[in-house]
Amino acid sequence: MLVSSKEIEVRYAETDQMGVVYHANYFIWMELGRTQIVKDLGFNYAKLEEDGILSPVLDIQASYKKPLHYGEIAVVKTWIEEYDGLRFTYGYEIYNGDNELAVTGWSKHACVKKDSFRPISMRRKYPDWHEAYEKAKKQN
Repeated sequence: MLVSSKEIEVRYAETDQMGVVYHANYFIWMELGRTQIVKDLGFNYAKLEEDGILSPVLDIQASYKKPLHYGEIAVVKTWIEEYDGLRFTYGYEIYNGDNELAVTGWSKHACVKKDSFRPISMRRKYPDWHEAYEKAKKQN
C-alpha cells in the first residue's frame, strides 16, 4: 500500500477566532493529499480534466482529534482505501509537527464525463491508472 505525504505550513488565514485551524480547511488539505498521491503514482489530475474527465467528491468525512494552530506544520498522509475500477475511496491522517494525530478522514470519488456527468470506467478508459490504483490500494 502506497502512503503519500504532503507537508503544509498552517497559515494565519486558515485559523478561526480561537486560533485553531478552521474545520473546512482540512477538506482542502485532503485535496492536496489526493493530488500528491496521484503525482506519486505518476499521473496528473489536470491531464484528466484536459481529457474532459472530472473526479467529484461523492462523500467525505473527517474526525477531529487534536487542533492545529497557526505556524505549525501539518503532515497529510493519504492512501487509496478502496478502489473497484469505477469508484475510489482515499483515506487520510493529518498529523501536527510533533507527529500527533490531529484528524482522520476519507473521501469517496468517481470519474465522470465533464459534459454529461456520466461515470466512466477507469479500467477501460485509463488502464494505466487502473493498474497503478490496484497495486497501490490498501490490501485487505
